[in-house]
Amino acid sequence: MSQYSIENLIKKMTGFSSCFQKVNGINIHYVKGGRGEPLILLPGWPQTWWSYRHIMPYLAENYTVIAVDLRGMGDSDKPEEGYTKKNMAGDIRELVISLGYESAHIAGHDIGANVAYSFAVNHPDSIDKLILLDTPPPDENLYKLPMLPVGAPVYPWWVAFNQLRDLPSQLLEGRFELLLNHVLDRLLINKDAINDFDRAVYSHHYNNRENIRASNAWYQTFGEDISEQKTYPKINNLTMGIASSATQGILEGFLSRNAFEYEMMEIEGCGHFLAEEKPGQIANAISDFLK
Repeated sequence: MSQYSIENLIKKMTGFSSCFQKVNGINIHYVKGGRGEPLILLPGWPQTWWSYRHIMPYLAENYTVIAVDLRGMGDSDKPEEGYTKKNMAGDIRELVISLGYESAHIAGHDIGANVAYSFAVNHPDSIDKLILLDTPPPDENLYKLPMLPVGAPVYPWWVAFNQLRDLPSQLLEGRFELLLNHVLDRLLINKDAINDFDRAVYSHHYNNRENIRASNAWYQTFGEDISEQKTYPKINNLTMGIASSATQGILEGFLSRNAFEYEMMEIEGCGHFLAEEKPGQIANAISDFLK
């Protein structure tokens, strides 16, 4: 058994259990602990539920915390289809209902934020409050990203790379850490916030062809997501955006156009991976917003 397997990782999370639930035709893996109102945590690429490990114990003092591996992620199933964010939001809604809840708070980061947003607009009666961490859903500006931006501090070339079919898995199988470390080192301000063990956890869960193929599918469906987004109403639920200085303006711009009522918080001195670089601030911000 690998030291990076869920069986070993869960031993590091006192008070939490690793669980599986059949929803929407697939098995979804989640880690659950705490007591109180349900709070669903949705991770992003290139990570798993483990990205929330620092804030889960704190949040579990007042909430039932449910950190999910999305469709195609970690220990969840990786089917060939179903990776539009609308369908992935359907996975999460079925999970909420199957666990016996009528509704839940939903927080998402990166791809998880896209799913959380889709949940809010497609299932407004099943969500209480919405939290988007650092990432708005893609819109048609995605098609305007320059191939070689002059002077850009970060060039997210992997957004295009992940939309290729087959090549990413052919290049990265067994050595995903090369891409992982490249991305982390460019999007972290404090590179030690995700240490060697944590990086190995993520690499372990993206190292085989099936995992790479499934995670690429999140990006390959962006076109469908953008088309569907044009038909969506504004978010009715109270929403909070929490962002690094680099993305604060982008996320607030999205919320100003797409949410009736929202709050915005900028986290200074932090990169993209908020819950790992500034876990105390993020946990406090989420707790204060949900009160």
